[in-house]
Parts: sequence; C-alpha cells; structure tokens
Amino acid sequence: MPVKKIKVVFFGDSITEAAVKPNGFITIDDSLLNAGGTVNYELTGAGVSGNKVYDLYLRMEEDVISKSPDIVVIWVGVNDVWHKKMGTGTDADKFEQFYLAMLKKFRAANTKIIVCTPATIGEKNDYSNEQDGDMNKYSNIIRKIAAEQRLTLVDMRAEFEAFEKTNNPNNLEKGILTADGVHLNDAGNKFVARLMAEGIRNTR
Repeated sequence: MPVKKIKVVFFGDSITEAAVKPNGFITIDDSLLNAGGTVNYELTGAGVSGNKVYDLYLRMEEDVISKSPDIVVIWVGVNDVWHKKMGTGTDADKFEQFYLAMLKKFRAANTKIIVCTPATIGEKNDYSNEQDGDMNKYSNIIRKIAAEQRLTLVDMRAEFEAFEKTNNPNNLEKGILTADGVHLNDAGNKFVARLMAEGIRNTR
C-alpha cells in the first residue's frame, strides 16, 4: 500500500519564490527529505516576490489552504521591514495582527504550522546593518508567537547571525549567504535547506 505523502507548502516572498529553482532550498529539501528513493514528502512553493504579511493573508486561501497541505512553512517579514525605507513597510503592531489572523485560519484548516524569522537585510555581523533593529524586533514578534502557540520555529535570524559571526571575518554586507544582502546565494540555499528540513522532520 503506498504511503500517504506529507504535503508541505512553503509560503513567502521572493526568497521562497526563487527556492524552486535547481539550486533553491525547496529543490534541495526535496532530495534531503526524500533521500534513498522513498518519496515521503511532496513539497510546493507558494512564494511571490515583494510580498508582505498582509499579501500572504489575502492569498492564503487560494494559494495554500485550497491545496490541503499537512504542513505550511511561513517565511515572511523581510519586505515588511525592508520596504519601510520606501514608506511601504508594515508597522510592527499590524504585522503581528495579520500574522495572528493568518495562523488562526491555518489552524481552522487543521494545517500544521512552521514559522520562520526573517533572516537578513545586510550580512554585516557587528549589528551595523541599517535595519538590524527592526529585523530583531519583527523576529522577536514571531519568536513570541511561536512560543505562545507552541509552533515549530525555524529561527533563521539567529542561525544567520551565528553563521556570519564565524564565517564573515571581513564583515561584508553580502556574498556570504546572500547575493545582495537579502536573496540567497547557493551557500545560503544549502544553509536554509538544512534548517528547513530539520523543522519539517520535527513537525511530522
């Protein structure tokens, strides 16, 4: 009898959108989670470039819930912070409200939830990236929600910070795990894939 596959939808912005490419983290996760020829997991990307938390909220029914996934991986927040420079970011209280509203709908649909903190806007490891303060603030909102609702947390922010401290001795702004300070390069995709796979395995 064939084993029922665990359906996972990765829900996010351009970082997730690019993750279905050959070197992207979803493609890598496919081989990590389905090693040895057994296909236990069916992975789908639902990333849209430029999306913020309310964009996810507005398209969650169509792009995620309608697919009846077992697990949804939510990775959002970088544009909510980044776009503040253009005046189109999301205030912290609104970010939390939309995030909680989204989780409520996923729970009602009996979907298991993995939440991820936004990783990086600039890779400098001495807390001198322009938007580090907000990145930490929004990551703390997600950490708090994960703790209160007992959700699997993949703390990308903390993982990236720790990696940069060890592997970015010249305090570069980009080129370690990202191509431009935000979007993942090949090393970043491998790094994220490993963390995502771990989170997914722990959420069965």
